[in-house]
Amino acid sequence: MIDPGAIVHPDAHVSDSATIGAYCVIGANVEIGEGSWIGPHVVINGPTIIGKNNKIFQFCSIGDDPQDKKYEGESESALEIGDNNVIREYCSINRGTGPGGGLTRLGNDNWIMAYVHIAHDCQIGNHTVFANNTTLAGHVLIEDYVILGGFTGVHQFCRIGKHSFSAISTVIVKDVPPYLMISGNTARPTGLNREGLKRHGLSGEKIDKLKKAYRAIYRDGLLLKDALEELRVLADDCPEVDDFIQFIQESERGIAR
Repeated sequence: MIDPGAIVHPDAHVSDSATIGAYCVIGANVEIGEGSWIGPHVVINGPTIIGKNNKIFQFCSIGDDPQDKKYEGESESALEIGDNNVIREYCSINRGTGPGGGLTRLGNDNWIMAYVHIAHDCQIGNHTVFANNTTLAGHVLIEDYVILGGFTGVHQFCRIGKHSFSAISTVIVKDVPPYLMISGNTARPTGLNREGLKRHGLSGEKIDKLKKAYRAIYRDGLLLKDALEELRVLADDCPEVDDFIQFIQESERGIAR
């Protein structure tokens, strides 16, 4: 399943059921799992592990050196891509750096649209959608079910909480708590991602509690410590509110507010 026009390094490990398109370049220390399809003109360098049933479209650059001036070719530099991801045209995903933990990771079932850049040491969860031209700087953490609108830019070391949603051309410079919708340059919350939560089966009662939590943090004019006290009452029988509290308490950059 390897096109005769592809160049595959003898030290690469390509599953017999994988497909490698014409004019691809697959470097040393690259593993490509069962059923994965690599389109034409894709360059993959290692150390990179790509799991099962991924589709990587033409002109992508996967697993190349980090775009970090501090990177000096250290051996602790790798990329891991899970299973069932779609990575569209002209995307770039860089390996990690030693100081950043050495690993860039993309989980499972993600939809990465054209011209997306994922920088060194980013940690991406599962079931995310990155629309065209989304750009992540280094060390960004994206939790599950996040949707980033086209041309969204994320500053280094930011965390984006699960089930959050950014509008087109959003610039994120602080952490985004879970379940929120955000927009603007710089990003400000615009409400709860209610439609997304409904689609993922959250009950009306839980969504109502999250709405109260959102109001306490963003609409009632409370100091953050006082708002968190109100959230603790709501969290008694709602783990989603507890997730909200935990995320805010663990934030090092501060939250978008």
